[in-house]
Amino acid sequence: MAQKKVRKAVIPAAGFGTRFLPATKAQPKEMLPIVDKPIIQYVVEQAIEAGIEQVIIVTGWHKRAIEDHFDRHFELESRLEQSGKDELLSQIKAISDLANFVYVRQKEPLGNGHAVLVAKDVVGDEPFMVMWGDEFFQADPVAPAQLIAAFEKYGNPAIAGVRIAKQDLHKYGIADVTPVEGNVFKINKIVEKPKVEEAPSDLATHGTYLFTPDIYDILEKLKPTKSGEIWIADAIDELIAKREVYAVELKNAKYYDCGNKLAYLKAMVDHGLQHPDISGEFKEYLKNLEL
Repeated sequence: MAQKKVRKAVIPAAGFGTRFLPATKAQPKEMLPIVDKPIIQYVVEQAIEAGIEQVIIVTGWHKRAIEDHFDRHFELESRLEQSGKDELLSQIKAISDLANFVYVRQKEPLGNGHAVLVAKDVVGDEPFMVMWGDEFFQADPVAPAQLIAAFEKYGNPAIAGVRIAKQDLHKYGIADVTPVEGNVFKINKIVEKPKVEEAPSDLATHGTYLFTPDIYDILEKLKPTKSGEIWIADAIDELIAKREVYAVELKNAKYYDCGNKLAYLKAMVDHGLQHPDISGEFKEYLKNLEL
């Protein structure tokens, strides 16, 4: 039977964003702007660039702003049209046309694995991407495209991988890997937040995932933690025990964990320096700072 195309992406975005309070008291953390676009729009645009057709966003009762952002805003469009702001009008209309959006509610905060699980009926029996709503890689090609290329060649689940500095190994899940070909490695196990001397490599696996539907069998049977949560890392451990799972070391990649204040500020600076409207003046401003 022919291998199914990767058409769907699940983006969990139901958390409370406590690391960004009070800014996230009444606004989803995924909607915090990086210059002039919310974080989650960067995530969605990368999925679409990789060929994803349907974006399944897992939200909560407090995340209506995400749904509104990817919907049409007829009053705003009318005002922009009347004002002759055609370029802005085109940009605003394009947001709702990015993909076929589906929203699923996670009614209780029961872990990121549970957030992926509630999308099961929409995903169906297909391979699918998982991308978090508050983090992304800047890579060339985009991270989901690199994972899809590996999946199309090898037919197995794949996780984004990036090399990590020695002093930061304790912050990530570090993979014990066997080289396969080029930037593709077979994952033997993932050691979560190891001490430097216990890290099996310097390759962190996180952020963007390509799963086959059998991950749902594992998530449904996974024993919750003492707090009642289901974590995707535990499901991946079981998946690795059942079949081959690959790490794809991303080419030309930089990782932005925008749920972290410092990383969010770095993303703001980097994207400000790349923005066509402000890059020149912003660079001059930074140069003139007396630090």
